[in-house]
Amino acid sequence: MKLLAKDITVSLTNKQIIHDICLEVKAGEFVGLIGPNGSGKSTLLKCIYRVLKPTAGWIGLDGDDIYQLSNRVSARRMAVVRQESSVEFDFSVQEIVMMGRSPHKKMFQVDTTEDMTISEDALGRVGMSEYGKRSFFSLSGGEKQRVLIARALAQQAEFLVLDEPTNHLDVRYQLQVMDLVRQLGITVLSALHDLNIAAMYCDRLYVLKDGQLVTSGSPDDILTADLIREVFGVETDVSLHPITGKKHVYFFSEAYKGELKRQEVSEAR
Repeated sequence: MKLLAKDITVSLTNKQIIHDICLEVKAGEFVGLIGPNGSGKSTLLKCIYRVLKPTAGWIGLDGDDIYQLSNRVSARRMAVVRQESSVEFDFSVQEIVMMGRSPHKKMFQVDTTEDMTISEDALGRVGMSEYGKRSFFSLSGGEKQRVLIARALAQQAEFLVLDEPTNHLDVRYQLQVMDLVRQLGITVLSALHDLNIAAMYCDRLYVLKDGQLVTSGSPDDILTADLIREVFGVETDVSLHPITGKKHVYFFSEAYKGELKRQEVSEAR
């Protein structure tokens, strides 16, 4: 499953939110969207999973215009995990995950043993097997996020869209969820706020600022101190981690800017 977005522009109340963004996610790739708050990451994702229709541009999934697909066909191809929970009624955890099987069923078709097996496996993969009978509303923010990821897994789509999937998760479950998603072997597009998570797991990154595409490429190529300063407005030291071999970003507060400048002058001499 591959995604191609061409010249995506979104205007709301006569204000352009994103401007002429082009993006490609090849089959099997894990692609990340990074950028500061308000850069347009979530708006672009909402266009891709059809909550928001762009003012201009075209989005294709395996060559098909996503807005020409039926809801059922779209859901079989694409699963989504959003930042916020859209659950309005108090379902059990098991019922939430079973909702991921809906695109594969006819109207009024009862749940099968296969549906149950797939849902239980999805809960196990996110470490929530023992929570099946719990009320979804009784869970913590991090637990809810893991259940929603399990629902996406139960959907068995070949393209997964994630909007800040590690929000509300502690470090252990951040890494567990990202390991899990990485190992699925499907096409993934994810908005991420943690640059080190992005560097560790993504094949390529798209960098957004003020609704425009700044650059794109592999984390090793584009994650530099200069780019992070330009886009995020913070000082950093970027180096290869000795264990992972991936780029790692160390951030400095305003208090350390003077020391950083002195080091740069010293090294220049």
